Amino acid sequence: MSALPRPTQDLYAELCDLPPHVTGEIIGGKLYTQPRPAGPHAMSGSTLGMDIGAAFQRGKGGPGGWWIIDEPEIHFVRDVVVCVPDIAGWRKERMPKIPKGHRFEIAPDWACEVLSPSTGKKDRVVKMPVYAQFGVSFLWLVHPLDRTLEAFALHEGCWTVIGLFQDDETVQVAPFAELALNLGDLWAEVEEE
Repeated sequence: MSALPRPTQDLYAELCDLPPHVTGEIIGGKLYTQPRPAGPHAMSGSTLGMDIGAAFQRGKGGPGGWWIIDEPEIHFVRDVVVCVPDIAGWRKERMPKIPKGHRFEIAPDWACEVLSPSTGKKDRVVKMPVYAQFGVSFLWLVHPLDRTLEAFALHEGCWTVIGLFQDDETVQVAPFAELALNLGDLWAEVEEE
């Protein structure tokens, strides 16, 4: 991950010019870049998205009523404050239709960051305050190597811990408390190097 200070007007053009294997975000006047996720990260994010999406987007075993999107480009301020969470969710009453283009300009109701050694610090120190500032109601931090899930709710502009979970626990936590989520399904068996 790198943070490169640049003139504001050039940052979004630089983000758009990144190669396909690199994700970019603009936060605090800096362009942050990172490679595509490693195996454990990708596995946790994909499994979580499938489980929540089936119940809350498709209504299979859950209430429906949400859009659950992998790696949306969220423009909290168009082309100036741009975050790409691993997964995000919007209640359909707040965002009745998916944007035609790549910019999501409505703050999500829920965001999830899958932490890795190269992104964990940025996700906690840089992105969490941005999500709070722009009113994201719920935030989950999933750490596939530590096998943990931290869940937060926004209360008066500050994050409040609503759950700390680990290993193979089955959890029910807001905003998806209707779903019994088995954390063990999120953790990949990692090959030794």
